[in-house]
Amino acid sequence: MANSATVIKPHAERLRLRAGDLVRVRSADEILRTLGADGSVDGLPFMPEMLAYCGQQFRVFRSAHKTCDTIDKTGIRRMRDAVHLEGLRCDGRAHGGCQAGCLLFWKDAWLERVDGPKDSAPTEATLAQAREILLPGTRASQASTDRHELFRCQATELLRATSPLSPWDPRPYLRDIWTRNVGLRELVWVLAVALFNRLQSWRGGGSYPRFKPQLEKRTPSERLGLRPGDEVEVRAKEEIEKTVSAAGKNRGLWFDVEMLPYCGGRYRVERLVDKIIDEKTGRMLRLPNECVVLEGVVCRAWFSRKRLFCPRSIPSYWREIWLRRVDGSSGTTS
Repeated sequence: MANSATVIKPHAERLRLRAGDLVRVRSADEILRTLGADGSVDGLPFMPEMLAYCGQQFRVFRSAHKTCDTIDKTGIRRMRDAVHLEGLRCDGRAHGGCQAGCLLFWKDAWLERVDGPKDSAPTEATLAQAREILLPGTRASQASTDRHELFRCQATELLRATSPLSPWDPRPYLRDIWTRNVGLRELVWVLAVALFNRLQSWRGGGSYPRFKPQLEKRTPSERLGLRPGDEVEVRAKEEIEKTVSAAGKNRGLWFDVEMLPYCGGRYRVERLVDKIIDEKTGRMLRLPNECVVLEGVVCRAWFSRKRLFCPRSIPSYWREIWLRRVDGSSGTTS
């Protein structure tokens, strides 16, 4: 990506950023000079979708000093010198139109602290040149045996960009407080729930929040014909329990415990999802059944074992049968 004589050492300055800090994304030329031959820093790729933000200022949303493993599902992992910026999610344009909407990771090497407003938008010619350099890195180098196109992005490279982290190590929780990722009251409440659930697992009791899917027959469906902008209400927990299998799934889509706090709330449909990249294989997955993302409805990592306070804010996926239209119109059930 850049020869050794021009590469900017990514750890020359650690910004030690906290939620709310104001930063500017460096210019495309500066960022390209931080990247190794594989287009990454510490194994984390800088993707073409991120170029549009070069020269602009944003607030830090969360420190990304840790993140959950969505590839091997091992729990939480450590990442160094990285943050998430407010509202900046991948639009998938350089990755086959992937609709996962992942929150982007930003390495310190790609940012600089600022004290006041001063944007400097790059020219289209500069962006076009940078895209041409970065685009080859969006595809995996190894050929797929079934000739499917294999993608490479920050999510597929997460294991390379992180290292194992014990969920029992207290230091990341202290760092959650220092970085302002989590408030003290939230920290105490979530850890108290985790302790209760741990004790319950030893005693053979139920965990909090309680969710008891017991459907043994074929899981039902309901089509509401939702479109972006429609207002919906998430059904009550007791209603949703009747629509999922004992494994917690409806037609292959898992109802996650992190979705329970949204039950009974009203939200607008942000988008419909029919294709996402499989983070483990890099293949594009086509979703055969309806899948809905709601505005502002994301995983808060309050109840998930081994990945508490993951800052990625991954969007929750909803079946239409878990929702109802606010206008009262009904759907088609099967």
